[in-house]
Amino acid sequence: MIKFLTNENVNNMTNYKMTDNPFSKCLIYLENNEIIGFLDYSVIYEKIEINYIFVKEEYRNCHIATNLLNYMINDNLDKENITLEVNVNNIKAYNLYLKFGFKKVAIRENYYQNQDAYLMERRIK
Repeated sequence: MIKFLTNENVNNMTNYKMTDNPFSKCLIYLENNEIIGFLDYSVIYEKIEINYIFVKEEYRNCHIATNLLNYMINDNLDKENITLEVNVNNIKAYNLYLKFGFKKVAIRENYYQNQDAYLMERRIK
């Protein structure tokens, strides 16, 4: 089941500290009342920035991130685009984003301490 939660609820239920700004939103994926994945993103006027996607290791490759991304995209079809950064070494996540129509638009050097990130974008409109 996918639900929206507030910052306070996510922060109390996980070790992750959700992005704290007035534009923040969080989708969670629940199974038996346990958070097994979530998508933290910000909607800033006509644009969306994905801050973080997480799925517990034992639930990876079960389409949870795919379901969260589908839900978020379909709930925001009136927006212009979605952007995100992904570690250049995170091939699984990179391929997931490609599957959703994201394109690599730039490289952010040392974005993750000593590792580069791809800036990716998906146009909605």
